[in-house]
Amino acid sequence: MGAHERWPRMMKRATACQYVELSAAELEREIAAGRLPHPVMLGNVVHWSRAEIDAYLERLTENEAAATDWRSGTKLYANG
Repeated sequence: MGAHERWPRMMKRATACQYVELSAAELEREIAAGRLPHPVMLGNVVHWSRAEIDAYLERLTENEAAATDWRSGTKLYANG
């Protein structure tokens, strides 16, 4: 079984939160910040596309890899 086979193609809010391991409030903040996609209406309920979430996360991680390592500015991960 592939990694995505256990997740539905279109996810309701609770499932999308589980998928990205965020609370509902955190999910909304990430959407507002443009780091996660907006939902679409499907059957009178908002749903998120797993493929679109994956695409956003891929872009986010590509951008993070190119940026300065966020850990370098924290006491826990500071060198020395």
